[in-house]
Amino acid sequence: MIEVSHLVKRHGSRTVLEDVSFSAVAGRITGFLGPNGAGKSSTLRILLGLDRATSGTALVDGRPYRSLNRPLLRVGAMLDGPGANKGRTARAHLRWVAQSNAIPVARVDDVLAMTGLQEAGRKRIGAFSLGMGQRLGIATALLGDPDVLVLDEPTNGLDPDGIRWMRRFLRSLADAGKTVLVSSHLMSEMEDTADEYVVIAKGRIVASGTGAEVKGVHTSLEDAFFALTDAHTEYPAESDYPGIGDGGRQR
Repeated sequence: MIEVSHLVKRHGSRTVLEDVSFSAVAGRITGFLGPNGAGKSSTLRILLGLDRATSGTALVDGRPYRSLNRPLLRVGAMLDGPGANKGRTARAHLRWVAQSNAIPVARVDDVLAMTGLQEAGRKRIGAFSLGMGQRLGIATALLGDPDVLVLDEPTNGLDPDGIRWMRRFLRSLADAGKTVLVSSHLMSEMEDTADEYVVIAKGRIVASGTGAEVKGVHTSLEDAFFALTDAHTEYPAESDYPGIGDGGRQR
């Protein structure tokens, strides 16, 4: 499981994360939701050992990521797309990642098939569509057959067919007993996918729990999400739109 406890991250006088705590458990998809700039990526970078917290802990099965031996066997991650050299073929990229953690090269064919990329293995990544690139990121995360998956915006930029495929695939991973943590800035994309939700805004957790618990008195999860985060968004409120609905008259 994933356990984040009292995480604080500061850059000088600016607080990026303030007392962030939540967990993600096996067999469940946990949606980590918040507006752009809310602190999702900062949290995931600390969890994956790419940044250090000012205080607090972020653990995988009770251990920091940096302490894991051959970490891809325990945690699979996708941050900022596939993270691959565009001049390489998909197969070459996966072989290189597999070798870095002493994963049998035969596993490359397995993950290409699992993600529907078996016919694209010899294609250069620079020629991939956005959806193919996202699937390659998933294939890379699955190389070590880890029990924990951390995926940052896996549906970003996908068309409806791609989003449907991703939802079904994530569900199959959770049904196989894996811990799946998925970040997104769109509740509408996660409402039919996640089992649990963690909502972050301006570096603080503002809600967590099942869909019913997060929704509360609101008619939908999306309404609840906006109610929880509207005060923390960079965009103006609807009431601040000048001249709309009054014929352009000054108020």
